[in-house]
Amino acid sequence: MPQHVRPSLSAAAPARREPLTRREPPAHAAPPAHPAPSARHEPPAHPAPPTHATPPPTPEHSGHSEHSEHPPPPLPHRIVFLARRDLGNPAAGGSELLVDRIAEGLTAHGHEVTLLCGGPAADRGYRVVSAGGDAGHFLRVRRQFSRRVGACDLLVEVCNGMPYLAPLWHTGPTLCLVNHVHTDLWGMRYPAPAARLGRRLEHWALAGTHRGNLMVAVSGSTAAALRGLGVERERIRLVHNGVEEPGPLLPEAPEPLFLAMGRLVEYKRVDLLLRLWERVRPVTGGRLVIVGDGPERDRLTAMAGPDVHFTGRISEQDKHELLCRAWLLLHPSLVEGWGLVVMEAAARHTPAVGFDIPGLRDSVDDGVTGLLARGESSFAAHWCTLALSHPRRQALGAAAAQRAARFRWSATVRSFRAVAAESYAEAHLDLPAGR
Repeated sequence: MPQHVRPSLSAAAPARREPLTRREPPAHAAPPAHPAPSARHEPPAHPAPPTHATPPPTPEHSGHSEHSEHPPPPLPHRIVFLARRDLGNPAAGGSELLVDRIAEGLTAHGHEVTLLCGGPAADRGYRVVSAGGDAGHFLRVRRQFSRRVGACDLLVEVCNGMPYLAPLWHTGPTLCLVNHVHTDLWGMRYPAPAARLGRRLEHWALAGTHRGNLMVAVSGSTAAALRGLGVERERIRLVHNGVEEPGPLLPEAPEPLFLAMGRLVEYKRVDLLLRLWERVRPVTGGRLVIVGDGPERDRLTAMAGPDVHFTGRISEQDKHELLCRAWLLLHPSLVEGWGLVVMEAAARHTPAVGFDIPGLRDSVDDGVTGLLARGESSFAAHWCTLALSHPRRQALGAAAAQRAARFRWSATVRSFRAVAAESYAEAHLDLPAGR
């Protein structure tokens, strides 16, 4: 039996039940039957941001308020995350950062946290255990869990494409954390037979093997995609990504500086950005800086035109400086669950231009904190328009910073702890998830 929570673990704030968002993306096919501010911007009159990562509570929120007749549910002490990579992995991205920030926050609250992942691993204030290589660890994770972890009060499967199918081999309380459903990515990354198999396996895991568990979605778009697979609305909980409060801001660069940041992989579409730069550069001038690394780097470097600079991986301080000094963040990605770098730029008063896709619809308030394009020509037009209008950039950047202040990692951790408590309590009371 899982051990009960230590007395030092206090109850978490209630998490938000799904539903939500501004726009619904198309539904996917059902799963198979089988298996201090700088001179750049004026400081606000009241700089203290709200502390909630989500809007004020609604009747669809779960959990208990401080005035509830019933005590809050107990919190699990030993929490294990299953994820493909840890944050130190060269291929790490937004999903790994989310898990790291939650794990750090849980550890600070007194939980005993372990991350079981693939690839090389190193402890980060919580225990990190490698289950094997990047691909092979999926086959070894059950045995490695038994040998090197042993038991836990709550298992969190990070469903990031290829699933671990944890409910088939783990009988204790289990949560599923979903950044985005990979439906369209399978065909971009793998040959047709492998893509079909991966897509079916992912859909079966989310709507089938986890059908008795709560699902954590990082955005309204991800929640809508889960519903499109047949996941019941009552089982979905929203836990938004957070963003660090930035240090002292730096002024915008005196000459046009455009920034793209992320993994250099196919679906981020940096190749499209380079083609659009050839159309935009004669109008705006300036430089395009691309931050990040990945398997596409050599190909992208070869096709880059004038005034394009690839930095590779950079330090957090360099990242902060670039996000402050950039005129715009450019985000041409085809698929996103949220768009974490968009919010990191927003926190530094830098607006974003992206495509009108699920995920970015959640992190960008179109026309208020940035601009979303419905095609390549409109992306280039938005890019030029904002580059040539300092007042418009400044207005969008100020609104973006105000919105980013609503999303802090401390609020993400509070929301996640509430869902963890709910999942743990339902398992011990033998209640169906979300009831």
